[in-house]
Amino acid sequence: MKTARLEAFTDGVVAIIITIMVLEIHVPQGGDLTALKAEVPVLLAYVLSYLNVGIFWNNHHHMLHVTDRVNGKILWANLALLFWLSLVPFVIRWIDEAGFVAAPTAAYGVVLAFAGLSYTTLRAQIIALNGHDSRLAVATGNDVKGKLSMLLYAGAIPLAFVWPWVAILIYVTVALMWLVPDKRIESLVGKKESSA
Repeated sequence: MKTARLEAFTDGVVAIIITIMVLEIHVPQGGDLTALKAEVPVLLAYVLSYLNVGIFWNNHHHMLHVTDRVNGKILWANLALLFWLSLVPFVIRWIDEAGFVAAPTAAYGVVLAFAGLSYTTLRAQIIALNGHDSRLAVATGNDVKGKLSMLLYAGAIPLAFVWPWVAILIYVTVALMWLVPDKRIESLVGKKESSA
């Protein structure tokens, strides 16, 4: 199978997730800037979540552009990724209701960690089908950034029960690590598109 349907489906689901996230933000009750004060936690959670969902979508887009074919295992791995991303609006709502306290902050990390694990599984399934000499395998190598991300999440989740704000800072650090897509994949995408 080619990747077009998988990409289109993923794009649609990610668009819905982002829409649901923004619909969870409450309109302030007052007409001045001080009315925004109560909404700051959920706005910060929204910004971080929008960034994280965008990072997953961006890297997914680049990964599929250097993928020649997909199979059923890849489709299921992709669905697992989308499942975890679809829980992002839920944890944002929980943070909105409870604040940046232990359980919702840890749950946010769990969702991000399992999304990362699902992304890693998706990458592994693509490489398994397309070959260990495929463009994706060559470009991503041993995925140091992915392994480091999982270690940071594994540390941040229990830390959320002691210092929630430190856990949030770790989540921000992971997002910043992934903000720029892998240059090796981007160069392959550019070569593929110029030859088309």
